[in-house]
Amino acid sequence: MFARAAWLVLRKDLTVEVRSLEIALTTLFFAVSSVMVFAFALVQEGKAPEGAAAGVLWIAIAFSGTLALGRTFERERQSETLRALLLAPAPRPAVYVGKLLGIIALLLFTELLLLPLIAYLFQSPLFAHPFWLAAIMAAGTTGFAAVGTLFAAMLVRTRSRDVLLPVLLYPITVPVIIAGVRATATLLQPDGDMALVRFWVALLVALDVVFVTLALWTFEPVMTD
Repeated sequence: MFARAAWLVLRKDLTVEVRSLEIALTTLFFAVSSVMVFAFALVQEGKAPEGAAAGVLWIAIAFSGTLALGRTFERERQSETLRALLLAPAPRPAVYVGKLLGIIALLLFTELLLLPLIAYLFQSPLFAHPFWLAAIMAAGTTGFAAVGTLFAAMLVRTRSRDVLLPVLLYPITVPVIIAGVRATATLLQPDGDMALVRFWVALLVALDVVFVTLALWTFEPVMTD
């Protein structure tokens, strides 16, 4: 029952998004615009500061992810879909998991287009270690989305939700963003220490476990109140 309910929520979100592409295009446009601004500001004579690509990548993910979270739950509020999901005879943590997987899929789609752009504009060897890059992006995106999905759902009925979401989200996800930046920056170094990369990835996975567990534990009482 839990897995089926989560899958139905995920399928609903993906179906709506594939038909409209509203949030995907908005998120992608915002992320690309952020990267372009940083590229024009930081890249001088074809050279970017060392480590700039990692910072720009995660700033773009954080900003565009916040926009995606806000727009996703705004759509749910307008159509009263979230209320219907909470009234359905399904475990409420399953609703959270379905929404979380939808946000992760949207962010990973955006990152697939961001990574080649950043690698080209900042002349960074992002794809030198594809396995570790994929691990960093998946673990970092999951940690960010786990907290963001909970807060976005919690604030969906709040009038000032667009202001409160980043205020609540960024302080909690600072460890995820820092670990993601440090892991990516280490991976981009010519003589990068792979042991250090593994450490940062392990830290991201540990944060994912903590954040997802706490969100599953608190989602039902938060949404009930």
